[in-house]
Amino acid sequence: MKNIANFLFEVGMLKRTPRTGFQFLGSGAQSVAEHSFRTAMIGYALAQLDGQADVARVLQLCLFHDIPEARTGDLNYVNKKYVQVDEQKAVEDLARELPFGEDYRATLVEFIARESYEAQLAHDADQLEMVLSLKEHKDLGNRYADEWYPFSRLRLKTEIAKELAETIWETDSSKWWFDEDHQWWVNGRSGK
Repeated sequence: MKNIANFLFEVGMLKRTPRTGFQFLGSGAQSVAEHSFRTAMIGYALAQLDGQADVARVLQLCLFHDIPEARTGDLNYVNKKYVQVDEQKAVEDLARELPFGEDYRATLVEFIARESYEAQLAHDADQLEMVLSLKEHKDLGNRYADEWYPFSRLRLKTEIAKELAETIWETDSSKWWFDEDHQWWVNGRSGK
């Protein structure tokens, strides 16, 4: 049980591990845990929409995909040009400590290989999380989001993810809560 407690503390470290790409975007901040949570929700939605994928497997791949960053930190695309990180060692070191270490290792191997359809959906979920973040920043006036979007879009592999990316980019990020019921926003009661 001690190793499980340590694992859960390690996963908690992702709440305090920043995603580093936002420094280049010039606005925003996000932890790896925040990113992983929304990635999992996106993965779930993609797998449900697809109808053929193993939903539980996609969720597991999404939830586990960035756990090594508790040990390595998050490296953005600029960092990766210059810094070599031994993510495999981070995976192996944690896997040795867990009673489900082989499952953890296999999950990361599958995610990295991108050979299974579920891994492709999980990778697309990872990229769509960035697309959502970019759209939120674009809607708040960050002009660089428009420059970043095409690269995120080109990383998508599945047709369902490509379609969702286009819809995201065309949708105002605040309209989900700010509806047409003007009376509500005036006096807190529906005019309908």
